[in-house]
Amino acid sequence: MAYKKIGVLTSGGDAPGMNACVKAVFNRATEMGIEVVGIMGGYAGLINGDIVPMTRQMLNNAMTVGGTRLYSSRCPEFKTEEGMQAAIATCKREGIEALICIGGDGTFRGATDMTKRGIPSIGIPGTIDNDITATDYTIGLDTSTNTTLRMIDNLKDTCESHARLNVVEVMGRDCGQIALYAAIASGAVAVAIPEMPFDEEGTIKKIAALRASGKRGMIVVVSEGVLNPDGTRFAETFAKKIEAETGVETKFARFSHVVRGGRPTMRDRETAAHMAVRAVELLAEGKSNVVMCELNGLIRPVDIHFALIADRMYKNKLKEGDLEGFTPEQLEGMKQLCDKRREEIENLYKVAGHVGFR
Repeated sequence: MAYKKIGVLTSGGDAPGMNACVKAVFNRATEMGIEVVGIMGGYAGLINGDIVPMTRQMLNNAMTVGGTRLYSSRCPEFKTEEGMQAAIATCKREGIEALICIGGDGTFRGATDMTKRGIPSIGIPGTIDNDITATDYTIGLDTSTNTTLRMIDNLKDTCESHARLNVVEVMGRDCGQIALYAAIASGAVAVAIPEMPFDEEGTIKKIAALRASGKRGMIVVVSEGVLNPDGTRFAETFAKKIEAETGVETKFARFSHVVRGGRPTMRDRETAAHMAVRAVELLAEGKSNVVMCELNGLIRPVDIHFALIADRMYKNKLKEGDLEGFTPEQLEGMKQLCDKRREEIENLYKVAGHVGFR
């Protein structure tokens, strides 16, 4: 496809590496003679016509910084036909012939909606949670996990000094991978994630036994998606319960959005650049309505609709009619992706249990 101009946007929660991705899109497209414009503020910017020409000066040192220079937002209006038509009108007015959309599952839904309405689009997974089932890795996970780990290490120092335990709540929505990786790497005594049952009473007994054996500083990591029966967050409640039942002085820390920021690691910069380059090349080959995925170490495109439904299957959020239109081979492929992700989570959880044994 002889595209003259494409647009790039970042949408949803920001992730370290998004800037590296945008810069790589600009570099490869420019190299191929394609003009690139930036859409400011995600799909809201597309609706409102907030379009800027992209230049090398605008992206100076973009590979090294976190956040997104194109800014981001969540845009409920884009879910409506009126909003999508406004976005299409912007594309036609600005001469934008195709889009590269960086973000999570909501971003991909927007990309497939645009493709269906005549604006070819490709998605790139930028989300710290690594909660896109169709890909082994999403841009931002490594940086956010390392940021989380550094903060836990700092807490461990003062926990050791004062013989305290700290319950740390980390981001991840319904995916516990940030919590798992951070728990393993920090030697946390326990970790609670949404995907696995948590032995609350057993953990309390373990903490009491560790203190009795002379252990001073301790860390428990809890993913934000773990909730109490009433729907409130579990971590802070659990911290109070630990202190009440064990006598171990227990503090609570919620790292929250701080783990979204910071300079992206090599892993996130390289993955972002690789996915971006391939996305531009695929658009030029006439391909669209795909999301760039890393599977078994290789970067390759996966149909967006397949990716979205596989994600719903894994998260037990399938709706009536979701599986219609897929071949038996495709359905089996979705099942294999779900099984692979469950096995990965279970194995990590087992390792975390062994690391936190004493």
